[in-house]
Amino acid sequence: MTLFQVKQRSTGVLLWVGPADSEGHALDVMARAAGFRDAAHLPVHVRYGGFRTARVVS
Repeated sequence: MTLFQVKQRSTGVLLWVGPADSEGHALDVMARAAGFRDAAHLPVHVRYGGFRTARVVS
């Protein structure tokens, strides 16, 4: 697995860093770590503006 970081696009706040299979999967893994079923079930204020997901380069 590769490490990814997820930032809130509208604020630039780093929300999560962790292992995932892909950028799309990283959003779901982040949501599950926060106690939600998947990224679609995150609160509206968190999803507002979208996310910027990127692979972490070491």
